[in-house]
Amino acid sequence: MTALLPVAAQHPTHQRLLHVVPAQSAPAGRLDAIIVPNGRSAPYLRHAIKAARETGATLLLLCSVHARAASAAREADRAGVRVRAIDIDVRRRDLVPAFRSSELLRENRFERRTDTSFKRNLGLLVADLAGWDKVLFLDDDIALPAPGDLRAAAGLLDTHAAAGLANVGMPDNSVVCHAFRDSGGRQDTFVGGGALAISRPSFGSFFPDIYNEDWFFLLAEDRLRRTALTGTAFQSDYDPYRNAERAYSEELGDTLAEGLYSLLDHGRDLTAATEGHWRDFLAGRKDFIRRTIRQVEAAPALDAALRARMVVALRASLGRSHRITPQFCVAYLAAWRADRELWRAHLAKLRAGTAGRPDLDRVLRALGIAAARGSGVVAARPSGRLVDTGRDQPLDQDEAQLGYGLGLGHAVEGVADDGAAAPVPVAEPAVEPRRSLVVGADGESAPLVTVADEALLGRLDQCPADALVP
Repeated sequence: MTALLPVAAQHPTHQRLLHVVPAQSAPAGRLDAIIVPNGRSAPYLRHAIKAARETGATLLLLCSVHARAASAAREADRAGVRVRAIDIDVRRRDLVPAFRSSELLRENRFERRTDTSFKRNLGLLVADLAGWDKVLFLDDDIALPAPGDLRAAAGLLDTHAAAGLANVGMPDNSVVCHAFRDSGGRQDTFVGGGALAISRPSFGSFFPDIYNEDWFFLLAEDRLRRTALTGTAFQSDYDPYRNAERAYSEELGDTLAEGLYSLLDHGRDLTAATEGHWRDFLAGRKDFIRRTIRQVEAAPALDAALRARMVVALRASLGRSHRITPQFCVAYLAAWRADRELWRAHLAKLRAGTAGRPDLDRVLRALGIAAARGSGVVAARPSGRLVDTGRDQPLDQDEAQLGYGLGLGHAVEGVADDGAAAPVPVAEPAVEPRRSLVVGADGESAPLVTVADEALLGRLDQCPADALVP
C-alpha cells in the first residue's frame, strides 16, 4: 500500500476505507428491489431487467429525460419482471423535503440542474414505506457481467451499511480526475451509486443535490459507515470532456467529497473539517488542477483536439474553484447535517401512515404517484381521489392518512371524474440563465457573465482555452 499524501492534498485513492470481499467468499442474500434512476429509453434497461428477473426482485423505475414509464414498464413486463415505473418530470417538495443544503446552493449559484438525487431519495422513501429491507440502486448505463454478484452484495448487507460492485468499465470519476488519469497520473475509483446495495438502516441517510451525492450518502455524522466492495459492474463509455459545463458543475461536490475523504484516509473524523482544513485543502485542490493542466499539455499520447478540450474543462473547474470559500464549505456541512435530521423526521412522519401493512401499490397510491406497471397504471384522479386503473379502487383509510394529496406524474394517463382517460398535466420548468466565468491562461477568474443559450453551452468545448469557460 502506498504512503498517504498530506491530509490537505488530493488523494488518488480511498480504497483503504473499503472492505473488499470477493463475491465467491461473501454470504448469499436476497434483494427486495432494484431501483433505477432511469434517464434513457427502454432498450437501455435490458441489464436491469435481466438482474431483476434473475434475482426475483421488484424493479422500480424512476423515469425522466428520455425515459417514459409506460414504455419502460412494458419492456420489463414482457420479460416477466414485477415492475413499477414512475414518470418524474414534475417535482413536489411534499415528497422530498426542501433541504437547507439545496437552498444554500441556490443562494450561492452552485445549484445543479439534474434530478438524480431527487430520484434516488424518492426511491429511498418508497423502499422505506413499502417495507423493503435490501435494495440495489442501479444506473441504466451499468451492465452486470455476473448478476449473481448481487446475491453477494445482498448478503454483505447483514454486516455492512452498503455494498458496492467494483466498476471494471469506464472509470466513474470527476472530469478533473479523468484528466489526471488520461494524462498519465495514477487515479483510482471508489464505490458509487451506479451499482450500490443498501439495507434498511441506511434508508435514514439521503442523497444531497450535489455532485458525489453517493459519497455523502455513505457517511454517518462524522465517519464513513461500514462499506463493502464486491463483484463487478461495467460502466458504459462516455466522453467526460464533451463540454466544459460538466467539469464546472462537478467542482464543488468533488472538492467537498475529496476534502472529507482525505480526512478519513488519515483516520480523522469529519469534525476536523474546519475552516482551517478547507483553507489548506482548497489551496491544494487548485494546485492539483494546475499541475494536471501542465501534465495534459505535456502528455505526448494525447492528440491536439482532445488535449484542447481537456484543458478547457480543467480551466472550467479551476474557475469554479475560485468561487469556493472555506466558510462556504463549513456552512454546507452544517446544512447537510441538519438535513440528515430533517430527512429522518420526514420518513418517520410518512411511515406512521403505513405502519402494519406495508405494500408497494398502497404506498404509491397514498403518495399520489402515477406508476405504470405493464398491465395497468396506478393513477391519481384530478378530483384528488386516487385509483388503480386495474381495479378502480379508492384509497383506504390508512392511505388517506398518509397523504393522498401529494402527486407527481407525466405522460402516464390519469382517470377523469367521468371515468375517461385524461393526461396528467405537466408543469414546464422555467429556463434560468446560467452563470459562467471567464478564466485566463493563468487560471485566475474574471467577472461573471450570463449564458442563457443552452445551444451555446453545448458548443463551449470548441472555444479557445482562454475564452469563455462555464
